[in-house]
Amino acid sequence: MAISVHRPLPAHIAKIQEQMERRASDEGLDFFETIFEYVDYEELSMFAAYTGFPIRYPHWRFGAQYDELMKGYSYGLQKIYEMVINTDPCYAYLLNTNGIGDQKLVIAHVYGHCDFFKNNAWFAPTNRRMLDQMANHASRVNRYIDRYGYEAVEEFIDACLSLEDLIDPHLPHVKRHEKPQRAKGSLQKEQGENDEPADGRFAAKGYMEKFINPPEVLRRQAEEKRREQERREAARSFPARPERDVLLFLLEHAPLKPWQHDILQIVRDEAYYFAPQGQTKIMNEGWASYWHSTIMTTYGLTDAEVIAYADHHSGTMAMSPQRLNPYKIGIELFRDIEQRWNKGQFGSDWEQCDDLRAKETWDKQLGLGREKIFEVRRIHNDVTFIDTFLTAEFCQKHKMFMFAYNEANDNFEIASREFEKVKQQLLNSLTNHGRPVIRVVDGNYRNRGELLLAHQFQGMPLKLDYARDTLTNLGRLWGRPVHIETVYDDKPTILSFDGTNHEMKGSPAAA
Repeated sequence: MAISVHRPLPAHIAKIQEQMERRASDEGLDFFETIFEYVDYEELSMFAAYTGFPIRYPHWRFGAQYDELMKGYSYGLQKIYEMVINTDPCYAYLLNTNGIGDQKLVIAHVYGHCDFFKNNAWFAPTNRRMLDQMANHASRVNRYIDRYGYEAVEEFIDACLSLEDLIDPHLPHVKRHEKPQRAKGSLQKEQGENDEPADGRFAAKGYMEKFINPPEVLRRQAEEKRREQERREAARSFPARPERDVLLFLLEHAPLKPWQHDILQIVRDEAYYFAPQGQTKIMNEGWASYWHSTIMTTYGLTDAEVIAYADHHSGTMAMSPQRLNPYKIGIELFRDIEQRWNKGQFGSDWEQCDDLRAKETWDKQLGLGREKIFEVRRIHNDVTFIDTFLTAEFCQKHKMFMFAYNEANDNFEIASREFEKVKQQLLNSLTNHGRPVIRVVDGNYRNRGELLLAHQFQGMPLKLDYARDTLTNLGRLWGRPVHIETVYDDKPTILSFDGTNHEMKGSPAAA
């Protein structure tokens, strides 16, 4: 179902938007035109279930997400304050039950997001006309439903969605080089310059041609050469190197019907559109929070709104012992970078200083902080952001620690406060969004047309129930048995699915 409101903002909200937009521009933010929609919570939940878009292809998961959002709101467990999508122009949604202070906060926060969408390098390859693309996807899927039936299409979408993480999030940023052209004057021989003709003929005078190069023999040799080439091609494994974009490999090689191929392409296109949001969650929310905080505390608040703002802002920034808050980590790290570059707390002099008292009073008054955070916003993603700018001092100040599961008391507990361990655990959780890295190794495994994948083991084993479900859906698309190499109980292992049964056995490489 398409959702459309297209109603003008109330005059007092439109005035607030104009003020916040002007303040954001004055602070140096650069954003696409931003269109705000004024909606009730039911409408906002529908947009949220569709990940911000007014229309998506029909699928049960959107209804399930809507139901979860509405129940959470009804029971007082959650509330969506804002939503904005990465398009040109940007579309954002304002909840009509928010107070004036909250509307100011949300609008300022949205402009931070819009600036990030437009200027961060990881969003650069995304389709800024995704509203139109989503509508196109919906119409194509609806046509397939009319033709092949809802159940068949939905089951295939289920299988595709279970694999949507099997892409290469760095692929849009990789420029593929074409094979270099051979330069003129190359010493290599051109085709036809060989001493012997390519078809195996011997040099002969015209009147001796049929005797020295009998046509029947040449035809037999050509046929043998063709069969040998086919045998070589059939026995050769592919791809030439491990392929991380599993969905692309399936699109190129899986025996899919045309409508199935198109649906898988739709799922892959949308997965790549949403990938940068997963790669920049901490930075994006931190940047938007930094700017709503800056704008609100500098220009946006009246005396009557201060308490409500402080309450809602602190609630958003609250850290939980059970999970990382991207808003809090992001905003505090941006503030830390700004302060360090304002005071000159970076570079070799700072790193080599062992005097704690000197470090506490270190201030070169460089005033480079604002320029630096704009640079960071432009080029980094969460992994490089944390890897480059997280410091031991920051971890100590914010009481960050590494946790681990204790089998003795069946609970998670603090395992270490050492900076390197804390940083490594945080980076591990952010790399590939905390999901396993899977690659296609062989599309003709054991010369049987079977599919072999490999899990890049980094200390965390695959969840067997997830792995088996994934293999089941891969097998459905591939049409032949599928396997994945991994490590389980510290031993090389192969998980297999033959279309009916799952199997786990030691990897031959370990023998």
